[in-house]
Amino acid sequence: MIESADFKNAMSLLASAVNVVTTAGTSGRHGLTASAVCSVTDTPPTLLVCMNQSSRSHAHFIENKILCVNVLSAQHEQISNAFASSKLNSEQRFKQAAWTELETGSPVLKDALVSFDCEIEHIQQVGTHSVFMCRVIAIQQNHPKEGLVYFNRAYHYVSEVELV
Repeated sequence: MIESADFKNAMSLLASAVNVVTTAGTSGRHGLTASAVCSVTDTPPTLLVCMNQSSRSHAHFIENKILCVNVLSAQHEQISNAFASSKLNSEQRFKQAAWTELETGSPVLKDALVSFDCEIEHIQQVGTHSVFMCRVIAIQQNHPKEGLVYFNRAYHYVSEVELV
């Protein structure tokens, strides 16, 4: 049997984009930092987002039934830390940046690398987490020079290589 610590250590070597996932609605405006986000299919455009059920935001995402995946650029390390912090409340987290909205009303980070505005279509419980299957309703894309990734328990920056 694989121990939880061994699995976590192995997964730390899987580089992943850093995202702030947000929601708004009758349950209020909430968000968290997440790296467990990936494409499912392009027909129809669908993402999956994995969220720990013990997260203080979890119930709000379920109630609001919408979310936005904001893919962070290198300049957003402070925003990632704010949305991962247990010391800040939702209002304090959202004061860290400028926000807008697209179709669903979920908060969209104005200068995110890309934002995927989604409706949550299905939720599957797997162990300690919920897997949200999310239909992409709108996309906003910007053009920062570097993306923010998390690898081996640290932030790193990735950028396009220009060939001369």
